[in-house]
Amino acid sequence: MTSPHWTIDEAPGRDVRAVIPEDFRLESGERLAAGAVTGRLHGPERGPLVVVAGGISSDRFATRWWSWAVRAGGPVDLDRARVLALDFPPGKDGPGVTITTTDQARLLAVLLDGIGEPEIDAFVGASYGGCVGLAFAAAFPERIGQLVAISAAHRSHPAATAWRGVQRRLLAFARDCGREAEGVALARELAMVTYRTPEEFGLRFGPTPPRRAGEPYPVCDYLIDRGAAYAEATSAARWIALSDSLDRHAVAPGAVRCPLTVVGFISDRLAPIGDSRELADRAPNLRAFVEAPSIFGHDGFLKEREQISRVLHDALSPLYANTQREIAA
Repeated sequence: MTSPHWTIDEAPGRDVRAVIPEDFRLESGERLAAGAVTGRLHGPERGPLVVVAGGISSDRFATRWWSWAVRAGGPVDLDRARVLALDFPPGKDGPGVTITTTDQARLLAVLLDGIGEPEIDAFVGASYGGCVGLAFAAAFPERIGQLVAISAAHRSHPAATAWRGVQRRLLAFARDCGREAEGVALARELAMVTYRTPEEFGLRFGPTPPRRAGEPYPVCDYLIDRGAAYAEATSAARWIALSDSLDRHAVAPGAVRCPLTVVGFISDRLAPIGDSRELADRAPNLRAFVEAPSIFGHDGFLKEREQISRVLHDALSPLYANTQREIAA
């Protein structure tokens, strides 16, 4: 997923927090260093509640990292829906832990309890957020109205685990050598290659060689810039924990009983289209399966505005219509 540094001002919202119970333990048996889970609410005082969650570099400021989708009048309409996004633990400064997508789903439940919301009308999740959405639907079927899972499947593919495993070893090596920021930057460069496609790189970058061997090519300049930006945003421990969480992700499709919309991009190498097809085939309450072309690979959920907008409109517009009828009555 691309860099979390944004220049567009966010829509008005307010932070919400819930204390993590003293007896809360991760599936590993570990405890989180943080004492609370933090989210951000946008939208009107009344209306359907929609949870929005993105990749491991996303946060509670969904109107920044998905500004074209989460906005007034947008596909996730802040004029007609209350939107909740959250920060995924562990935080940047916390120690590394073994945390699963089910743990993240349980922490979302803690936040919902803290703000007095027994259930959500819809969960829109992309990449890691889609995995958390699937885990939430399986763990709390009574608390979710519907799920839209984009660029996410019920399991991690071994090829994606292979790429992420190299990133984690690079992160650990750099941290142990006292060069953590450089390690984060290099791991980010490697990750960007897996997020996008050879076709996009071919269109954007020419073959112009540098003057000397070892100097960066134009495509490398792009990756170096993305890596340097991300080095300020996370820590090696946090990245290792969330990357590992993706590879531990496993949800039985039959356990996702709420109405489900699955969106997969044919060019996605991290969440291969075959896994999206399997999820759609095995889900007991499939509403729609969208198999979409894109030159952007895994980052299609960020870049393919028209396709994603149509999906979100089809999924969420009935919620808005129901709310308008209730207000009119």
